[in-house]
Amino acid sequence: MLTGVLAGLLAGALWGLVFVAPRMASGYSPVDFSAGRFVAYGLTALVMTGLAARPRLPDGRQALAAMGMSLLGFSGYYLLLVFAIRDAGTEVPSLVIGTIPLWVMLLGKPGHLRWSALVPGLVLTAAGLALMLASTHAAGPAEGGAHFWRGVAFAAASLASWTAFALLNSAWLKRHPEVNATSWANWLGLATGGGALVLWAVAGSPASVLLAQPAAPMFALLCLATGVGSAWLATILWNVASRRLSASLCGQLIVSETLFALAYSFAWDGRWPAPAEAAAVLLFTLGILASIKAHR
Repeated sequence: MLTGVLAGLLAGALWGLVFVAPRMASGYSPVDFSAGRFVAYGLTALVMTGLAARPRLPDGRQALAAMGMSLLGFSGYYLLLVFAIRDAGTEVPSLVIGTIPLWVMLLGKPGHLRWSALVPGLVLTAAGLALMLASTHAAGPAEGGAHFWRGVAFAAASLASWTAFALLNSAWLKRHPEVNATSWANWLGLATGGGALVLWAVAGSPASVLLAQPAAPMFALLCLATGVGSAWLATILWNVASRRLSASLCGQLIVSETLFALAYSFAWDGRWPAPAEAAAVLLFTLGILASIKAHR
């Protein structure tokens, strides 16, 4: 269990980098960053598969599973999120996505675990989310009307997509112990890299525009760092956690992504968190600890 918890927390630390990376290179859209990151993930998976002493390729059913999972957890999930941010602004979609740990924890509860054991972790996490909402109230939602509510619908679809990925990925790994975490991460990477190329062709900026930006070297470096670290390595770590832990505990560990993202953001801004933000971080942390205790 300890290995699974540590793997989940390290995956959250790597995922948190994705939230601060776009701020480090201006002039690039979320789609550009997403496509660049996932293409780097796909290339890394291709290289690592080729370098393996005995490279293992998926059969037909495994390849279809990897394609479906990559759509739910990577390219499809992020595309829906981009549309949500376009129509409803940043705050509301971020808060909707922030409830993923609660849904995964609720829907992935092991049969032997009593609901009462989950209440402390759920309450602490929900309170942390509420405080985070209060601390960002000044941002306000985007303009009202049909576009705003369409954005909320896209955010809900994005939430459902990644929640389904977390649950289905955990179940698939437990049903297929013959597939190790690295092979599955590579198969997901190959499928995700292909999806990222389609995403870039449909909604990304032309290559000439990307290369003409002053921050092009930093953009390339960030895509490589988040593709290798926040996608390939984080997926391996998450696969280890998904195989060793219940889906409900994995769901609570996703909160670590938010914690690390906040820490990186505060460090980049060169400031300490506001009192409400610090209290939210504390509640998130206590929620993780309470959930781990409940699953022992």
